[in-house]
Formats: sequence, C-alpha cells, structure tokens
Amino acid sequence: MRRWGRRYLWGWLGFAVLIAVYLWFTTGTVPTRFQGTAADPVTFLTSAQIDRSQVYSLLGNWLYFVSMPWEWGIYLFLLFSGWSAALRSRTQSWVSGRWMGFPLYVLGVSGASFLLFLPIRIVGYSLSRGFGISVQPVGGWIRDKLLSFGISYVTLLAVSAVAFWFIRRGGRWWIKLWLLSVPFTLFMMYIQPVVIDPLYNTFTELSDPKLERAILELADKAGIPASRVYEVNMSEKTNALNAYVQGIGSSLRIVLWDTTLGRLAPEEVLIVMAHEMGHYVMHHLEWSAVGAVISSFFVLWIGSAVYRYIISGWGQRWGIRGEADIAALPLVLLLISLLGFVSAPFAGAVSRHAEQEADRYALQLIGNGSAASAVSLHQKLAATSLSDVDPPLLVRLFRSTHPSALERIIYALEAGQREGVEQ
Repeated sequence: MRRWGRRYLWGWLGFAVLIAVYLWFTTGTVPTRFQGTAADPVTFLTSAQIDRSQVYSLLGNWLYFVSMPWEWGIYLFLLFSGWSAALRSRTQSWVSGRWMGFPLYVLGVSGASFLLFLPIRIVGYSLSRGFGISVQPVGGWIRDKLLSFGISYVTLLAVSAVAFWFIRRGGRWWIKLWLLSVPFTLFMMYIQPVVIDPLYNTFTELSDPKLERAILELADKAGIPASRVYEVNMSEKTNALNAYVQGIGSSLRIVLWDTTLGRLAPEEVLIVMAHEMGHYVMHHLEWSAVGAVISSFFVLWIGSAVYRYIISGWGQRWGIRGEADIAALPLVLLLISLLGFVSAPFAGAVSRHAEQEADRYALQLIGNGSAASAVSLHQKLAATSLSDVDPPLLVRLFRSTHPSALERIIYALEAGQREGVEQ
C-alpha cells in the first residue's frame, strides 16, 4: 500500500507540473486575425485586468485538472488500504443486521471523501476570494459545503442502497437500475429549482417592474406563457454575472442573478433573457433530460462490465467479498467519476452547440441593434469572471460548456455586419 501510494502521489505531482506547463504556454493567447477587434481583451480591459485574468484562468484551470486525479486517488486509497472493507466489517458489528450498518458505512465513506477532498475546495474558495470573484464569508461558505454534504449523503445513501439491492439479486442488474434511474433523473430535474436551490439562495420577484414588463413582452413575442421572472440574491456570495433556465414542466424557472441586474444595461439584460428564452423555445431542457437518460444507460452498461472485471481481479485483495459487497462503494464512485471525465468532451460539445443556438435565437428575437448590445454584454461577462477569452484546447474540451467569449463576440460582430448590409 505504501509503495502504491508513493507512486500515485509522484504521478499526481508529475501530472500537476505537466498541466501547469501546458497552461502556462497556452493561456492568454488570441489568434492573430482577431487581434485589435472587439474580441481582443486589449480593447476592453486594462493591462492590469488582462494580467489578473490570465493568472486567475491559469490557476483555476490547473486546479480543475489536478482535482480529478486527486479525487480518484481518494477512492483508490479507500480500496487499496483496506479501509473500506474494515469500515464495512465494523459498521456491521456495531449494529445487528447487514443493512442496519449500511447508513453508517455510507456516512463513513462520504465523510472520508469529503474531508480528503476538502483541501482542493479550500484552495478553490481562496482563489475565488483572492481575485474578487467570490465575496462569500467563510461562515457562509462552510454552511453551503455542509449543506451540500448532507444532500449528497442522503442521495448517495438512497441510490447505493437500491443499486446494491439490484446487484445482490443478480442478472442484468444494470438494466433494471437504468430503468429505475429514468424517473429518478426526471424527478431530480423537477425538484431542483423548487426544493433544492432555495436551500442555498433566496428567490424573489424581479425588483425592477419596468424591466420585468420588457422581459415579459419579449417572452410573449417568443410565444412563451411566462408570468414572472425570478431574481436570486447572489451578491452576498459572488461578483460574477449569470442567468439560467432550470427545471422541467411546471417547475421550469427563468432566473436572473441580482449581480446581473446591477451591472448590465437594460438592453444587455434583454439579450441575456432572450438567450434563456431560446433554450425554452428550442426545448433544450427537455433534450437535456433525454441526454441524461441516454448517457446514464451507457455509463451503467460500460461501468457494470468494468466493475465486474475489477472485482474479479482485485476484489479479494481489497477485502471485497463480491459484486454485491457494499465495501465496493468507493470503486463505484471511482468509475462514475472516471466515466464522467471521459465523456466530458462530448457533453461539453453538445452544451456549446445549444448555447450557440440560444445566442443566435436571442439576436433574431430582439432584432436590429441587438448585436452591439451582445458585444458589450460578452465583454462585461469576460471582465467580471476574469475568464480567458480564448481558452486552451484541453480547457475547451473538458471544461467549456459555453462558446468562448471570443467566439460569442465575433459572432455578434458578424451579426451586426449583416444587420448593416440588410439596412
């Protein structure tokens, strides 16, 4: 175990150095053909802002990439050290019955994973605070993390109990689990906006009645039967700007952060809202649900095959008695994380396409004059988030769910040129 641990740690450190070198030489570059245009940061940021943006982007992206193998290392540690098997035996001896000890075991795995990953979270929070993105006090941040831990624990307890019950029954358990996951996935998407999100933030009616009327008129033009727009109090946590559409059916909500309202001009807010309406009109939320169901099928199919193979080859060494042994839970979490990371480029490409379509719809919905507002909007978003306007390839593949600021600004500029030609 010690030899394996040292090797993994040295491998992680080597990877951390390599990814740092890659990001150092690829962050902050703008293609020559776009230099001097409205998409070039030198045209809308000061030199100090550009330097801060590059440093923040580099550090944030580095932290993302090194956090993945750090998380995998946690699960491997729980397995290779025999800690998971020992915890299983202890929890079963503390209470009568195999399943009576299950909640305690899951709590132990969840707690250990949470604590071992905590340094990464602390570094991320400190980075965001240090660069002025987050303004959330330490106490509030701790509260949110503990709340997330509680929700994650309850969810993991329910899902893993059902999963291991199916595995114990044998057969093609992964198909049965997938069929059950379909209504669960839809249920979670339904309750997220109305049950879970309000636990973290306060949602109210839009504070600007005039702007709300303009947004509702825009919704009417788009054929959306909207009766209200939600405003969420995020200024006590962050300086970032955002808006989103979330939920399905009657739980669907169009939400604006109060930071967005405070820092954008009304015409820029309308661009944001038209973009979110585009998601609604083009049924991106419904397609997202379909995508989640399809992806879960492949994750369970591939994951079950790899799970059986690893248990047969390594299970005895780890003290795992078989596929249905709850001590294999860290392996399940490891496989889910690995498959999620591997599939990230595909999921990101689908998301970026949807966001690009929503950008196109927003300009079409508002019409003449909207392109100039879109340019200023994306410049402000890039400035406030300190994001790299043209991120490196690996960042784009694994992290980017939206087109880059450069791509969105160039698209708006080209749309403005088309408006001029048509006029």
